[in-house]
Amino acid sequence: MDQVQQKKRELMEAAHKLKEAGLLFRGYHANLSARISEDTMILTSGGSVEHLDENGFALIRLDGQVIEGDIAPVMAEIIQMHAGVYRERPSVGCVIHTHAPHATSFAVAQQPIPVVYEPLVRFGVTEDIPVVPWAPRGSDASVKGIAQIVKDRPGVWAVLLANHGVLAFSRSISETVQLLATLDEAAEIVLNARMLGGEKRLPDQAFTQIQERMREFAEVKR
Repeated sequence: MDQVQQKKRELMEAAHKLKEAGLLFRGYHANLSARISEDTMILTSGGSVEHLDENGFALIRLDGQVIEGDIAPVMAEIIQMHAGVYRERPSVGCVIHTHAPHATSFAVAQQPIPVVYEPLVRFGVTEDIPVVPWAPRGSDASVKGIAQIVKDRPGVWAVLLANHGVLAFSRSISETVQLLATLDEAAEIVLNARMLGGEKRLPDQAFTQIQERMREFAEVKR
C-alpha cells in the first residue's frame, strides 16, 4: 500500500473516531488532512465526513494546486487553512478542523481555552489555546491569522476560529485525534469548573515537571 492510500485509510479511521466521540457535532462537518511530502497533502474533498471513503480525498500541493481528485467548490476555500499550517510548522503531519461542541463554545465566545487541564500539557500544549480574530472562512485574513500564531507560538497546537470552530494539528493523525478529543474535554471541564467558582491555573513549574516526568518514563520504557 503506498503512502497516499495508507494516509487515506488512517484519515477514514480518524473520521470514524471523531464521530464516535461526538467531536463532529450534529452535521458531521469537518475537514481532515495529512502531509504526504514536504510540499503535498491529502485533504477531504467534501463538507461532511460522516460516510468518508477512499474517493473523498484530493491530493493537493501546498501552493493550492490540485494534483489528483476533485474538491467541492465550497471546500476549495479551506485549502490554504490547512496548507498554511504545514508551511509554517514542518513537524506537523495532520490538521483537523471540526465544530467540536465545547471548544466551539469558546470560539463563539471569543475566549481562549486556558491550559489548566494537565492532559493537554502532555501533548506539548504550554500556552492557552488562542482565538484567531474573525474573518470569512478561508479568507486571506483568516489564513494569515492562523499562520501567524502557528509560526510565533510553538507551545500552541490548536487554534480557535472566532465564531466558527477549532483547528488542531500535531505530528501524526492519531495524535491529532487524541489532541482534539482532549481539547474538547478540557473545554467542557473548564465550563463545569466555572460553575464551581472557576478554574485554577497550574503552577508555573508544572509544565517543566510534566515534560521531565514524561521523558523519565520514556527512557525507562526503552
